Amino acid sequence: MDIPGADDETLMQAYGAGNLAAFDALYARHRAGLYRYILRSTRNPHQADDIFQETWSRVIDARARWQPRARFTTWLLRIAHNLVIDTYRRQPSQAGPQETEAALATLAAAEHEQPEQQLSDFQTRRRLQLAIERLPDEQRHAILLRLEHDLSLEEIADVTGAPRETVKSRLRYATQRIREELGA
Repeated sequence: MDIPGADDETLMQAYGAGNLAAFDALYARHRAGLYRYILRSTRNPHQADDIFQETWSRVIDARARWQPRARFTTWLLRIAHNLVIDTYRRQPSQAGPQETEAALATLAAAEHEQPEQQLSDFQTRRRLQLAIERLPDEQRHAILLRLEHDLSLEEIADVTGAPRETVKSRLRYATQRIREELGA
């Protein structure tokens, strides 16, 4: 098996058959994006750490029975989303944008986010991030799934459990609010 070239679904099936290297490849591909999604959703680094670990524990537990009914990424994010919602139900978030930013700064940056980027690009991203942070929870979840993971309306609906039209409205309102804040 060509692990570096294999798609996520093939890797998950290989992992279910006992190939531990396939899990390592999946984890390496998705850990940073998954953690960013969880952290930006919870705004609490401690909760994000717990949810991140629990998400991967559930992937491990489900490996033998996993079926490729949806993209692996959609399935993974649905697990994380459900855990975030469960956390919201138990206790409201306490962290602010500064604590979230500090935790995000500890993650390895993707190549396109290396220090040689221009300062104006950083400032624009920061303004966008703050605008996203101020969105209502449902809109923030939807826009993060779209922007960070490039999910379709149907996939976001699968992850969040909301109807497609509701997702469409959330994305529209989120985009409108972000544009207003950025003055675009």
